[in-house]
Amino acid sequence: MGKECFLIKYNDMNLIDRIEANFQNSIDTKANTLIVMQNQIALAAQLMTHCLLSGNKILSCGNGGSVSLAQHFSSLMLNRYEIERPGLPAITLTSDTSTLTSIADNYSYDLIFAKQIQALGQNEDILLTLSTTTHSNNIQQAINVAHDRGLHVISLTGNITTESQPELKTEDIEIRIPSDSMHRIQETQLLVINCLCDLIDQQLMGQ
Repeated sequence: MGKECFLIKYNDMNLIDRIEANFQNSIDTKANTLIVMQNQIALAAQLMTHCLLSGNKILSCGNGGSVSLAQHFSSLMLNRYEIERPGLPAITLTSDTSTLTSIADNYSYDLIFAKQIQALGQNEDILLTLSTTTHSNNIQQAINVAHDRGLHVISLTGNITTESQPELKTEDIEIRIPSDSMHRIQETQLLVINCLCDLIDQQLMGQ
């Protein structure tokens, strides 16, 4: 009994209250995103499906925790989400450490994604960027090069900064999570990624 009390209440902090607050904040962020971003998510899924049906591919990139989100998306495309289907062409620009470090060493960390897009990106491909802010220089450079190469851009961002990704054009799609918490943004971006994969599967497989 003494151990149980210690686990639940430590230094006058009610751990159960903290747990409930974290869960509720995450739920609220997801619910708000559903209200304000559902059309953008649907448009992004349609654009991705059209891209794949046209024989093109999806490139993805991000920094920090967003690296794992980019890799997660790519793995779900190349392998499967829930429906059995052939692998779909997707490349994450965050996995090849030799390429990343050589570009950073020879040129600039700001170009670690841009130079890969110059080499791999083709007209009508999609660049999917993931970030909690809109101020990452390497993401900005990636978007600029993507436009030069004729790629469509889908950008997952958050409300940590007040302005939208400055490099985005009117035809690009921004899915902006309505939160200023990095952790709530990334949690909800994971749900958006899973939703995109589900919508792509439904459009391709018709189930």
